[in-house]
Amino acid sequence: MNGPGRDGTDTDGLPTNTARTDHAPTDLAAAGARLAALGLSPGSSGNLSVRQGDRLFVTPTGADLAHLAPDALSVLDLDGTHLDGPKPSKEHPLHTAFYRRDPAARAVIHLHSRYAAAASCLPPWSERSAIPPLTPYFVMRVGQTPLLPYAPPGDARQAEDMERLPFPVRAVLLQNHGPVVSGTSLASALEAAIEVEEVSALLLALGERPARLLSTAEATALAARHGSCWTPGADPVPEQASARADFTDRRP
Repeated sequence: MNGPGRDGTDTDGLPTNTARTDHAPTDLAAAGARLAALGLSPGSSGNLSVRQGDRLFVTPTGADLAHLAPDALSVLDLDGTHLDGPKPSKEHPLHTAFYRRDPAARAVIHLHSRYAAAASCLPPWSERSAIPPLTPYFVMRVGQTPLLPYAPPGDARQAEDMERLPFPVRAVLLQNHGPVVSGTSLASALEAAIEVEEVSALLLALGERPARLLSTAEATALAARHGSCWTPGADPVPEQASARADFTDRRP
């Protein structure tokens, strides 16, 4: 089983802070093309956004990430009001929810990538992270990634569930759906999206084999050093049934 290569983290000169450039639409189109080239955006799946000041550039509904036109992106404000351009992706509330939760976020990426989507169909490793700390790179570039309970694509409950999380995150897995990641730059969001797919491939390759995981101390130290999120105290979920009950009962 092969996930995307580690060289996928090379973001090919994308700016490290899209809030300081006038090229956000062009950068977003380049990011979409890169994700498509890596095989992480089949068909017209997935959506991206970048924040520039108090406005968001968002991929339109039904857009093919391989062929985004910089002058044909949707423009929204931080409340999700459509200001200009074509109709935005129906999943844009997930993007605005990330920006509201984290003022440092400058980009959000949602994919239906194969291995991460498969991981989203499994019971979560723990309440705070569906994926265990298998590698330092996952902890450094992504951090804890909780599983949000299933809702149809575009359902407002997805954003509501994400905003209600009582611990910090920069990534989530939507149950039976796929990953959503944020970053303090478009480049870091790309790295995180690629790393989620890579670690998901490792998780599936390991299957039921016993694996050595990073300890809580190792993971929290890495997260603190690299500015990601890994909070202690989340024990693994022992049974699929209890995991499903926990995530079903969380909604009011």
